[in-house]
Amino acid sequence: MGLNEVHISSLIVHVKPDHLTETKSKIASYPGAEIYGESEEGKLIVVMETENQGFVTDTIDKINNLEHVLSTALVYHQIETDLD
Repeated sequence: MGLNEVHISSLIVHVKPDHLTETKSKIASYPGAEIYGESEEGKLIVVMETENQGFVTDTIDKINNLEHVLSTALVYHQIETDLD
């Protein structure tokens, strides 16, 4: 892997519905993570833009370990290397 790359990933995060607001705030505080959608049932669409694969997996682990998160699924991952 080169040093000049961007990893774009999307996740579906299932959260206990009663704790959706606080969990969204925590996820949104992670560098490169944005919430793009949500449902009343507690499902969030999270998109991340990170510098390397390690940040992707670290952020997924952080989200998975949040108290009210039931599951996290990586649904898309793309590596952009032509950044000129």
